[in-house]
Amino acid sequence: MALSEQYLEEDIHPIDIVEHIAEHHDWDFDRIGDDQIAMAVEGQWRTYSITLAWSGYDETLRMLCSFEMEPPEDRVPELYELLNAMNDQCWAGAFTYWGNQKLMIYRYGLVLSGGQTASPEQIDTMITAAVLSAERYYPAIQLVTWGNRTPDEAMQVAIAEAYGRA
Repeated sequence: MALSEQYLEEDIHPIDIVEHIAEHHDWDFDRIGDDQIAMAVEGQWRTYSITLAWSGYDETLRMLCSFEMEPPEDRVPELYELLNAMNDQCWAGAFTYWGNQKLMIYRYGLVLSGGQTASPEQIDTMITAAVLSAERYYPAIQLVTWGNRTPDEAMQVAIAEAYGRA
């Protein structure tokens, strides 16, 4: 059964849909409140923390996909250069580094203005795209921060990785 079949005639809260998706995929999750949910999604490189929050004020479903990272201070400028190159390749969502919290973040906002409703497939695709993007660029981030490679060299690995998988 498609994820959306049970929601065809219901007006359902976006976070309720996310909770159903997390249960469907057997992800660990915690419903933080009526408008927020946090979950852990296992990737190839690591487990990603994903938080989705609904803002009724601006009718946006916000998603953060994060992982801890503490780069050497002298590599932070190269990390920011890499982030710019990564974001040039991302058409939906963007990466940022939150230095105070020591977190690498991929974020995306799905605007549902005018009372629109997100389908379970849209939300599932949002989450999947976040994890796939984090997985794609994780090796490049590691090469720049710990391998002393240039952002250009690291991006070649990320691009080769994207073309090299079946």
